[in-house]
Amino acid sequence: MVIKKIFISIAIIILMLLSFEQVLAIEEKEMLETNTASELLEMKEETKNEMNEYTRKYGSESYGKTAYILKKVRLYSIPACFIGIAIGALYQYVLGTRRLDTKQKGFNLIIAFITILVICQVLPLIFAIVVRGWRG
Repeated sequence: MVIKKIFISIAIIILMLLSFEQVLAIEEKEMLETNTASELLEMKEETKNEMNEYTRKYGSESYGKTAYILKKVRLYSIPACFIGIAIGALYQYVLGTRRLDTKQKGFNLIIAFITILVICQVLPLIFAIVVRGWRG
């Protein structure tokens, strides 16, 4: 009989703690939603300001958007290409020790990702030279 009371008391305490945790999680979720909304608005304003700066810098809205997109491609291509190069190295040096076709696949992946990396890094420079220098 005493064991039942202890068990029921422990179960009630656990349920109370779990319900309290749920209330805190709901409140935290509401705070997170309001913070996320404000952060999204800040990011939107920063993006709009940056787009306006590029539009002013290049003298045209289409050139400004293109320069902004090329800048983002340049930034995000670095980690993506390094991951691709790492995968290619894995294929070439680890998995390709036994099979020649896997080794060749790894080599081709490395060459492809290095080429993509170079293109993504040089393209904004070429765009800036052509638009600002030769456009007149």
